[in-house]
This record gives sequence, C-alpha cells and structure tokens, in this order.
Amino acid sequence: MTLGEHGALRGIRVIEIGQLIAGPFCGQLLGDMGADVLKVEPPGDGDPMRNWGRGDDKLWWEVVARNKRSISANLRLPEGQQLVRKLATTADILIENFRPGTLERWNLAPESLQALNPRLIIVRVSGYGQTGPYSSRAGFGGIGEAMGGWRYIVGDPDRPPSRMGVSIGDTLAATYGCMGALAALHARERTGVGQIVDSALYEAVLQVMESLIPEYQVAGYVRERSGSALPGIAPSNVYPCKDGQYLIGANQDAVFARLCTAMGRPELADDPRYADHLARGRHQVELDALIADWTRNQTTAEVEKLMIEHGVPAGNIYRAPEMLADPHFKAREAIIDLPTEKWGPLKMQAPFPKLSHTPSSVRSPAPTQVGQHNAEIYGEELGYSADQLDALRAINAI
Repeated sequence: MTLGEHGALRGIRVIEIGQLIAGPFCGQLLGDMGADVLKVEPPGDGDPMRNWGRGDDKLWWEVVARNKRSISANLRLPEGQQLVRKLATTADILIENFRPGTLERWNLAPESLQALNPRLIIVRVSGYGQTGPYSSRAGFGGIGEAMGGWRYIVGDPDRPPSRMGVSIGDTLAATYGCMGALAALHARERTGVGQIVDSALYEAVLQVMESLIPEYQVAGYVRERSGSALPGIAPSNVYPCKDGQYLIGANQDAVFARLCTAMGRPELADDPRYADHLARGRHQVELDALIADWTRNQTTAEVEKLMIEHGVPAGNIYRAPEMLADPHFKAREAIIDLPTEKWGPLKMQAPFPKLSHTPSSVRSPAPTQVGQHNAEIYGEELGYSADQLDALRAINAI
C-alpha cells in the first residue's frame, strides 16, 4: 500500500529533519493522518531514537517512526543540504526541532526554502522559541516542563518536584506544532502561501496550566504540589482498597450525592461540611479520609460495581497489562497489532483522534535501515542516477 493513500492528509508530503522526540512525534501525528512522511536521518547511526527504550529491546522507534520512509542526508555537507532543498520543492510541510539558528547555518533558512517553494509550511519546535533572549539556549522537554510550570506542581508536597513517566513537554510541543501545521494548511487554501509554525516547549506546557497565572495575579495564589489530590476539588483522589487502589472523581454536587448513596451514607450529601463544592474543598482532607475508611473495606471490583451502578466517575489505575486485557480498549481498537520484520505483530497505541470519514491508520512499520528508501526517493522521484547516488555515498552525504 502506498504511503498517504488513506487518511485526512492524503496527498500531503512532510519532510521531517528533526530527531529524538518532539520533531518525530509531530511527524508521527501527521503520518497517522495520512501524510507521506519522509524521515531525513544522518548517515550511519541515524536518529538516536533508534536506540532509545528500556533494556535490550529498543521499541520506541517502532512507534514514533511508523508511517515514515527513511532517507539519509548529511546536512553538514553542501551535497546533503542540496538534497533537502530539492525535497522541499516537493513538500507541503517541513518539520525541524534543532536549536534556533541551526537550519540557517546549514544553508536551509526558512526564507530560502520558501523562496524555492512559497507554499511550504515549516514547523519549528525548540526549547524557547525562535525569538527572545533565551532562544539560542539548548532546551529539552524536561526544561520546558520546569519553565512552563509543570514540574513545580507535580509530586507530593513534602518532596522535591517530580516528573511524569513520559516526555510530556516534548509531545505537547509536537502536538501544538501539528495543530499549527493543520491550521497553516487551511490558511494556505485561502492565501496560497505557507508560513512558519513556532512551537516552544515551555509555551506548550504553559498552555495546559489552566488558571495558574491569573490565580497569582488576582489572588497572589501560587499552586503547590498536592500529590494525588487537587486542592479545593473534592472528592477526587485515589483511595485504598483491599486489593489495590481506585480513583474516584465525585466533586460535582449531584455526583457526590450519588457517591454518598453508594457508600450507604446518603446523609453526607446534606451535611453542611460537604453540601456544596466550596464546603467540600474546605474539608477536603477529612472527606478523603472518610471515603478511604469506606474503600479500604472493599475490593476494587466491589467499589467499581457500586460506582457503575450509581453513575459515579471512577476507574482502576491501569498499566500496560490492564490495557491489553480490557474489553473497552479492544472494542475501541485503541491498541493495534502492527506487523514488523523483527518483532512480528507488535502491539502499540492506535492513531488518535478517530475521524469518521477519513480515518487515520498505520500503513507501514518503522523503517529498519537508515536510508532504506534512498533509491526510491532520490532515484525514482528526484531523478538521481545510481552513479550519482554512489558518489554521494562515497563522500558520506547520504
């Protein structure tokens, strides 16, 4: 099956010259939606993501590089730079996540690429953005999470700031980069010209910080770490059971009343300490303790049954084994089996979100070799002869 044959972005070509997480995840999202993604890797070892993962089995690449074709180009050499310039004339979107100024040093400045192809949209993901006093600094996802406010509020209050178990700063910046690219594609329909999408890691994190800034401006309130609870939002926490833990979210008045009935304590809904949102927030600690006294005498299955019967939002805390065993994941096809050369059918998350008429899909596994599609792209599509490709290999340009 030809890449880009199906999906909302069928017919859109993406050149991805980023590496590690943010740029490649943006490319993954666009590829899942049907775009033809050409992954440009440095000759030799390629993208470091090929060797990222747990233990001896490096599986991250299999997810982030799906739906992509690999070509190699040494962007530090004029010959490699010229290959990207030629590719840019055929593309709709170019993604990069190098430190600002790197493209310019490689003679691949956005204005020069857009001079060759005025319709080209360039997604630039970086730590601090393309402008401002910090723009030239190196920036990784964790730094963006810290500067954007995420790290300070994550963890238990008696311990240093913690982190999530995933690279949320990188993936947020990539997602906003993808969103910007889609908006730029729509704008191009009206204007006929592309534009630059500037996605900074710290600003992507800042976007999901809710009312953190105005809370400080108006009330001088600085959000602090609060563990598994959100201050003033009660009950909404993880509660102990006989055989594990269970998450319950019943902070809305009517839902809280249903929880009280499920617990066999309907009178609590009318107790002045818990009767409305503000009261429950003021008595959050004692309310959590009261609910925990009830749940610790139940199994998770018993609590779940009661929550479902009474319409209370709640759920188990899943790991990979629970996801693979859950019938809802299966019914929704949230996890797919992707045929791979090395691993056989490999389970991974399905494309998301779901579109009713132009569904996203995984049409090909991650390329196994750096430059696996050089002959196909450079030779068949750009017209380079076998001798020309051999000459480029001889100087390590591909």
